[in-house]
Amino acid sequence: MKSILEAIENNADTKAFAALQIPESYRAAVVRKDEQEMFTGVASADKDPRKSVHIQEVPVPQIAPDEALIAVMASSINFNTVWSSIFEPISTFSALTRLARESELAKRHDLPYHIMGSDASGVVLRVGSAVRNWKPGDRITVHCNHVDDQDPTSHNDSMLGSNQRIWGYETNFGGLADLSVVKANQLMPKPEHLSWEESAVNALCNSTSYRMLVSPNGAHMKQGDVVLIWGATGGIGAYATQYVLNGGGIPVGVVSSADKAEILRGMGVEAVIDRRAGNYQFWKDANTHDEKEWRRFGGDIRALVGEDPDIVFEHPGRSTFAASMYVAKKGGTVATCAATSGYMMEFDNRYFWMRLKKLVGSHFANYREAWEANRLISKGMIHPVLSQVFDLNQTGDAAYQVHKNMHEGKIGVLCMAPREGLGINNPEFREKVGEKNLRHFRRS
Repeated sequence: MKSILEAIENNADTKAFAALQIPESYRAAVVRKDEQEMFTGVASADKDPRKSVHIQEVPVPQIAPDEALIAVMASSINFNTVWSSIFEPISTFSALTRLARESELAKRHDLPYHIMGSDASGVVLRVGSAVRNWKPGDRITVHCNHVDDQDPTSHNDSMLGSNQRIWGYETNFGGLADLSVVKANQLMPKPEHLSWEESAVNALCNSTSYRMLVSPNGAHMKQGDVVLIWGATGGIGAYATQYVLNGGGIPVGVVSSADKAEILRGMGVEAVIDRRAGNYQFWKDANTHDEKEWRRFGGDIRALVGEDPDIVFEHPGRSTFAASMYVAKKGGTVATCAATSGYMMEFDNRYFWMRLKKLVGSHFANYREAWEANRLISKGMIHPVLSQVFDLNQTGDAAYQVHKNMHEGKIGVLCMAPREGLGINNPEFREKVGEKNLRHFRRS
């Protein structure tokens, strides 16, 4: 590992990287199959990733012809990391077992441990015999769409592939480790003005927001659209906010504290709703909606921007979904992914069908969408929303913060990178982009 790190720090050439000896094992953040029942009977809020996440040595797997072995300099925590760590809504080991049925090489994934992590920045160490566009020494970031390019269902939009998966969640060998194995079509160029940890936090959330809002596969936002963004300083919400601002839209950011409201104002958002101060009670009890509260919420939006939202960027799920469907403009669109407050949603269909609204389900992004989202990062038009940085040994603590919603933006994790601030190859462009734009979410 020391020689690999030295080669990275010295910007070694392809020949030098190809000559490096690959170790037999590496550090990884894992959950264990024999512990997948450890939280049985425990309420979701009380499940603790610090108890289930382990750092251990694992063997380096064989790479397939269409794969690359990468040195991971940094990764990040996503909600799917939390779901893996608390074995909810399902244990991810069931996904690994299903994957193993597909081929001889797929059997590699079905192990007594699951290496988590669906983001990474780093350097290519080895490539399989079928890889054409990447070589050892390339500095890369990784998106998480794991797709079989031999499956015809993947070729119109790979997110519709019958066996599309999320790397590091529904596959093994994820990014919360010193090394990782990824498909070549997950690789993208690392933004040269960003550090390793700044580069590592973008791909999953940034690409998800791009597809939900910008892509024709999502809401296809246009200039002047009013966009209601739930959790506007969270992982995907913070990127959504930037896309609305960049695209000539009018963001209405919903946050849960005055501090988060100030972050939005610092980004240039004028219409901000502090839901905690507003004390919206969309549910009278566990089974009964309060339509008066939907109307009050809609009135507060109109008081800020003068009209109802053309688009609602919806991801909290059960707690907000009915309100989102209500406040969307006649003919408007609710784009939804995830459901952090619950998957079983209800809404009043009268306000959906009679007002001709559209509901769009969205899940991550295809390679083209992820590439375009990464291009905007590289051009300094969209910025990372990094708030904190942990070490790989602290993965359980970092996942706990996300589970308890104690964070803003994204939490980065240093893997092989020995400290923050490394990996910046274009300091001149970084200065042009501006440190202020890169540190809106930093706590210090």
